[in-house]
Amino acid sequence: MVNITYDASGSIVYTDEAGTQTVYQNGDIAWTLASTALVFIMIPGLGYFYSGLLRRKNALSMIYMSVMTLAVVSFQWFFWGFSLAFSETGSPFIGDLKYFGMKGVAGNPSIGSARIPSLAFSIYQLMFAAITPMLALGAVSERGRLGPCMAFVFIWSTLVYDPIACWTWNSNGWSFVLGGLDFAGGSPVHISSGSAALAISIYLGKRKGYGTERLAYKPNNTSYVILGTALLWFGWFGFNGGSALSANLRAAMACTVTNLAASTGGLTWMLWDYRIERKWSAVGFCSGAIAGLVAITPGSGFVGAPAAVLFGVMAGTICNFATQLKFIFGYDDTLDIFASHAIGGVVGNLLTGLFAQASVAGFDGITVIPGGWLDHHYIQLGYQLADSMGALSYSFVMTTIILWVMHFIPFLRMRGSEEAEIVGLDEYDMGEFAYDYVGIEQELGHEIETKNMMGVTTGGREPRHHMDDNSLEKGQPGEPV
Repeated sequence: MVNITYDASGSIVYTDEAGTQTVYQNGDIAWTLASTALVFIMIPGLGYFYSGLLRRKNALSMIYMSVMTLAVVSFQWFFWGFSLAFSETGSPFIGDLKYFGMKGVAGNPSIGSARIPSLAFSIYQLMFAAITPMLALGAVSERGRLGPCMAFVFIWSTLVYDPIACWTWNSNGWSFVLGGLDFAGGSPVHISSGSAALAISIYLGKRKGYGTERLAYKPNNTSYVILGTALLWFGWFGFNGGSALSANLRAAMACTVTNLAASTGGLTWMLWDYRIERKWSAVGFCSGAIAGLVAITPGSGFVGAPAAVLFGVMAGTICNFATQLKFIFGYDDTLDIFASHAIGGVVGNLLTGLFAQASVAGFDGITVIPGGWLDHHYIQLGYQLADSMGALSYSFVMTTIILWVMHFIPFLRMRGSEEAEIVGLDEYDMGEFAYDYVGIEQELGHEIETKNMMGVTTGGREPRHHMDDNSLEKGQPGEPV
């Protein structure tokens, strides 16, 4: 039986079966629950962001997958996901089934912080577990099968996300014990989803017409892209700020650096794109803002505001140029998830190793770390590199294995038919549309999308970099890149 009382100040007093009392501040629990709601809104926000970048005939599928993923992971987290990630009696790689079916998850102090009960910690961490596979599923867009995605989400969350979350945040995890610093999910969320997206892209193969004008389309709804970015940016205050697991100065600093990195990342990416076509790209700004948010995620509770500017600039630059890897290596990453999340996560992890400060981590009055290079703790960069490469390689290999095992189970095969790709996933798999008018004939004929799209060989977030001929005629400097 849960024994809850209140002290004279109104704080919650929890007494366990052994008679040990734990006092929780209402503000800490309230901030964690509010952050849960903030991260929740990121999930449909991601669906809208992805939807806007695609063609109209596939726009609804991404919004649907965002809520589908949330539902599947919510059950998986209840069933055994939370236990596999955060049981105190687990191994350095994965937890055990101590909390199977959420048994025993109530008022006891959480493994994340003794300042909040495990029940609040569990629902907060659920939102991280739910958004991660959705990040990866953007790679399924325009050519995957929606039905098998439900099975994939359950399996992938169990075999990929939960182990990486365990070794990163569980006090028994190998990276945690080693000394790796990851405040809010650089490895468990971004590197794991980005490398999984690469594995999915390679497995599914190229879309029909890849490399030709057939796929020379622009995002179908830039307003959705901006709306999705706004919801993601808004929710990221709970994503990073909430990871303090307490309403304190460290949470305030995490929110500050989150906003700053997003701003500088968006401006940087947009300026890099301006050099190509001499246009101010809303999609470019949004892509850069998200790259900045990705990079600051692991360092948000460890670095100060000046470092956040560098996080944004570096992410906006490196992730922008990383989008060209798909042309170099010939894979079809429709939404540049590997470039934005895997590369962005690695950038953030490594920069955390350089700029983490013990003084910033100590803003919560509890955390003690040796810091990074700024504090002359040079081995920290090695810890960050080991954690990054571990998550990157494990997620890629395990995702590939999952996909190929599912491939030989006919009803779980992820690759859609050519007919589904031509008609669109909205019509073929759902029989519903994002808009009243889809214009299927125009989609198939590409009469509008290819207009004034010289040199574009793929649609989505970032095309192949090339200088606009009109810019050169105007006497503006620049060489093809």
